[in-house]
Amino acid sequence: MIVKTEEELTALKEIGYICALTRDTMQAETKPGITTKELDDIAKELFEKNGALSAPIHDEKFPGQTCISVNEEVAHGIPGKRKILEGDLVNIDVSALKNGYYADTGISFVVGESDNPLKQKVCDVALEAFDAAMTRVKVGGKLSQIGKAVHATARKNDLTVIKNLTGHGVGQSLHEAPSHVMNYYDPKDKTLLKEGTVIAVEPFISSKATFVTEGKNEWAFETKDKSFVAQIEHTVIVTKDGPVLTTKID
Repeated sequence: MIVKTEEELTALKEIGYICALTRDTMQAETKPGITTKELDDIAKELFEKNGALSAPIHDEKFPGQTCISVNEEVAHGIPGKRKILEGDLVNIDVSALKNGYYADTGISFVVGESDNPLKQKVCDVALEAFDAAMTRVKVGGKLSQIGKAVHATARKNDLTVIKNLTGHGVGQSLHEAPSHVMNYYDPKDKTLLKEGTVIAVEPFISSKATFVTEGKNEWAFETKDKSFVAQIEHTVIVTKDGPVLTTKID
């Protein structure tokens, strides 16, 4: 999507705030003993309160308001009876729509204390990689520079990126052009960032793996070697004044 009017910008910021509020509330409530279904119910309540609809349900018929992935799950984990434990690596991915406009955001974090420092490291580096990516978001800049920054950050920290999970365009649907925002440098991608372009940027940083495969059900993705993976995702608007993150609450 290319933002062309103030009305569109206002609508994108509104749904971005709703998704950010939902993500942050769910993270705050992620404590040992809570089930992923109970966390997902928080999203349902907040969506209904704010007049939003779950994008995974609306667009994909996903069996949950949000995607909640734990430990071996990397993405698209289905909320259910699974209880969160101390030291779990959790990813919460929230996407929703209101009045025809979408936002998409996600965060990975460790619950309480973990005996494996790699879990926190992939989370920290995912955030560092996202911040590095934002320095490349400029009107007229190359889309491929985002992936270059993400991959360089991973390598600097002796970690890897997941190559078959990518960011994407977003705005008037959950997935639109550009179809891929890579987490590594693709020299063949000559796409330039235009003013008003809306993209979901989402580095996936891993302790070792570079690809994910289908997991325990038709939705979830996992790593074959059980590597840890963390994701940070925001909906980003390209502007002359730099990136505007609709899903970040200051």
